[in-house]
Amino acid sequence: MSRVGNKSITIPEGVNVSVDDKNFVVVKGPKGELSFGFNAKMKVIIDGNILKVERPSDSIEDKTLHGTTRALLHNMVQGVTTEYSKTLLMEGVGYKATLQGKKLVISAGYSHLVEMPLPEGITVVVSSPTEFSIQGIDKQKVGQFAAEIRAIRKPEPYLGKGIRYKDEVVRRKEGKKAK
Repeated sequence: MSRVGNKSITIPEGVNVSVDDKNFVVVKGPKGELSFGFNAKMKVIIDGNILKVERPSDSIEDKTLHGTTRALLHNMVQGVTTEYSKTLLMEGVGYKATLQGKKLVISAGYSHLVEMPLPEGITVVVSSPTEFSIQGIDKQKVGQFAAEIRAIRKPEPYLGKGIRYKDEVVRRKEGKKAK
């Protein structure tokens, strides 16, 4: 039994959800618009301000599609009402981030600056040279862009230098000891 798939999604005030006959969902809200093409086996039903996903059978494939479809629709409804955000911190001497037009320029200890063009629908707010947040209505795009930035210089366990998420805990290791 899919516990996630069986939950219904409450559509908040100001959000419009439409499903067409070609297995395509469009969610419009105050922050923007998202669309999603779901599997033809799944059935998306709108009943007033309740959104439900039903599956045709209890096969393993249908159960996984059921939960995944419901979770993606829930993320879309939540994204168009309140934006998703990921905050990243930079630790290290000379590590800093600046925003130049549609590019995020990162100095992370390399001999060159790393330029990251902003994806469509993503905004970056630089609150200090070593702290910035990535915001957008699409949860997958926000998480993917944050992961790409973190991969520039992952936090290392001995000195803790690198780019990390704000809520991430880096396990520190003890260095070599002289005898």
